[in-house]
Amino acid sequence: MYYITGIVANPFNKTARAARTIMDKNSILQYKNQFDSITHHIQSEDAKEKIEVWFARELQTILGYARWENFLVAIHRAVASCKSQQINVDDHFREVTKMVELGSGSKREIMDFMLTRYACYLIAQNGDPKKEEVAFAQSYFAVQTRKAELIEERLNLLSRLETRDKLRSAEKQLSQNIYERGVDDKGFARIRSKGDTALFGGHTTFLPTLTIAAKNLATEMTNYNVENNDLHGEPAITHEHVQNNQTVRQMLGQRGIKPEELPPAEDIKKLERKVARDEKAIAENSQKLPKN
Repeated sequence: MYYITGIVANPFNKTARAARTIMDKNSILQYKNQFDSITHHIQSEDAKEKIEVWFARELQTILGYARWENFLVAIHRAVASCKSQQINVDDHFREVTKMVELGSGSKREIMDFMLTRYACYLIAQNGDPKKEEVAFAQSYFAVQTRKAELIEERLNLLSRLETRDKLRSAEKQLSQNIYERGVDDKGFARIRSKGDTALFGGHTTFLPTLTIAAKNLATEMTNYNVENNDLHGEPAITHEHVQNNQTVRQMLGQRGIKPEELPPAEDIKKLERKVARDEKAIAENSQKLPKN
């Protein structure tokens, strides 16, 4: 099971992260084996190393695209992203041809692309965010290793960041909603603080993904009821927000979860900086196609 967030053409834009996913270990291993199976190797120009490459037609199938024309859209977007980073497209994308057998037994030549790891990463970043294969591919090609543990670690890290992005968006909407209903910035801070106290005793530093998601749910509930019930003024909105956080806390309690007892996770800001560094290093660390 997984959930999806947004998609963008620029892989280095924090607000434009492509679809992220939470997957169990079996799903991760299954997808990893599929992507490993289409990895090819060619010699470098000096013949001193093997370069990992993938072919677009094979990648198309694993990423769940039925039509080549639709997959070409993602490839063209990936090429545009590569150019926007001032990276030589020819180092990572190479148009090639291949022979395929037709039903009649004859053969014909079709277009294909030879791709580096970086090219595949860009294609995944520009792929269909509703496809879980695409979500997995974004981490598979970003990690310079085939270790499933590191791929899983990155998937979980990105999931936490995107959950936090959702919370930021919900809190921004709440701030705008209540400002229009007679509550200033200081009032918003008091409302949020009382909601935090109701949910987990006010301890909100370095929240794990679960409690970030819980806080987001309570905030979305407040947003909905403030608008739907046309609530005005700090007392009424505070009462609503506290009730919603208490409801979410009760729901967690029914599943044996106490938010304040969950172990703290790594600082979100540190994770954001780490992801930004890692993503900028993907192109630098990726092998390049030989010139000939």
